[in-house]
Amino acid sequence: MGSSSSLPSASLPPQFARLPKAELHLHLEGSIAPATVVALAARYGDVVSEAEVALRYSAGNFVAFIEAYKWVTSYLRAPADYALVVRDLAEQLLAQNVVYAEVTISAGVMAWRRQDIEGNYRAIREAALAFEPRGLRMQWIPDAVRQFGAGPAMEIARCAVNLRHDGVVAFGLGGDELATPTAEFRPAYELAAAHGLHRVAHAGEIGGPESIREAIELLGAERIGHGIAGARDQRLMQLLAERSISLEICPTSNIRTGALARQLNRPEVSVADHPLAHLLHAGVPVNLSTDDPAMFETSLSREYGLLPGMGLTPPEIVGIAQAAFEQAFLRPDDKSALLAAFRTQAIALGLL
Repeated sequence: MGSSSSLPSASLPPQFARLPKAELHLHLEGSIAPATVVALAARYGDVVSEAEVALRYSAGNFVAFIEAYKWVTSYLRAPADYALVVRDLAEQLLAQNVVYAEVTISAGVMAWRRQDIEGNYRAIREAALAFEPRGLRMQWIPDAVRQFGAGPAMEIARCAVNLRHDGVVAFGLGGDELATPTAEFRPAYELAAAHGLHRVAHAGEIGGPESIREAIELLGAERIGHGIAGARDQRLMQLLAERSISLEICPTSNIRTGALARQLNRPEVSVADHPLAHLLHAGVPVNLSTDDPAMFETSLSREYGLLPGMGLTPPEIVGIAQAAFEQAFLRPDDKSALLAAFRTQAIALGLL
């Protein structure tokens, strides 16, 4: 399967780096840099080297990625640990001129480890608010784990509802999409919707187009995490376009986990094989994200730098950057303000 060595080097106009950006598919726990893992492990008496972290992060398939994710999250044991990770992530985002992010938190893993989810969230929220004066706003998506089942997912939905007035904007479902039938999660999604939360779901990453259709029809998903299998189904692409259901595309992740190779049924793939451009040209709303940037050795800036290698033009790439703001779960006035700032800067930089 593909690896990071198969990713082509590509460049954008240098002024693109100064463009305000938004990211919508970003897992807090997947942003933990090796040096931070070393520091977290030391808090609990473990000696871990950055080389060991890098080795665990070099997932060659989806199962290996899940195992690495479980390992790194084992060092998130207290609210202060989560606050440290938020501060590190915020600095990473600011360095890329990201002004808005919707960050997924693995509440399902917290519950599995019998942690105080709301206590952890208070620390996360407090750490994030400190960065708003510097120009970064973060909102949050508690995520249930599909393979843990419907009961635990309902617990996470209730937690998300309780926090909906304090920066939580959506309820999500991640994990192994081939585990547990989608219909079993319908009550949790109905609860979230009844209380005004947005709904997202990982689908069509390693599963087929039917996984995406189920997330839409059974769960009411408004955005789909990954969704690359949608490129295999013309009618599904039409549905996504007609309903303005966007796909959160994470190219490096799709290569590193083997998801893209699985979808294409090939042993080796490269960025040029990614269906993002095909989806975009079919009218499917897409945005660009990193998924788990530390674990996949990437950044949002690097993901944008890969798009010319998919045959996308600079105006199309700027359009994708704008779409992230358009597809965000923001109040209309906040969205309008961010879009206006984006367009003003894009014009000033000669990108629009």
